[in-house]
Amino acid sequence: MRKRQDSEAATINLTPMIDVVFLLVIFFMVGSKFDNGDSGVQVNVPGTGDMKSMARLPDERIVEVTATGSITLDGTSVTGDQLTQTLKTQREAYPSLKVAVRGEQNSSFAQVAEVLQRVRAAGVQQMGVATKR
Repeated sequence: MRKRQDSEAATINLTPMIDVVFLLVIFFMVGSKFDNGDSGVQVNVPGTGDMKSMARLPDERIVEVTATGSITLDGTSVTGDQLTQTLKTQREAYPSLKVAVRGEQNSSFAQVAEVLQRVRAAGVQQMGVATKR
């Protein structure tokens, strides 16, 4: 009989066994149900407040008083009562509404002061005054 050479020792290939064990570990991890011990804890979730419009706030509204005494709101001619009602409605929707009152150079200050009173009566808190040449 011939003797085998000892240089090549017989070894067991462990790669397939490691693969099988790894697959079994993954199978049992996925298939098992983990007990959630915190499931009985009562959590108070905060509620939502009044829902408001996500629309962009309107730019500054411009009220102009001409030399003849007519009033325009953003270029549209309005009466004093219409101005107050329109600004009141818009202020309810947008509480931080800004209004700029512009008087022409030749207009009466009494007319501009009346318009300022109407804007204030509409509840607008942020007002500006300017002159128009």
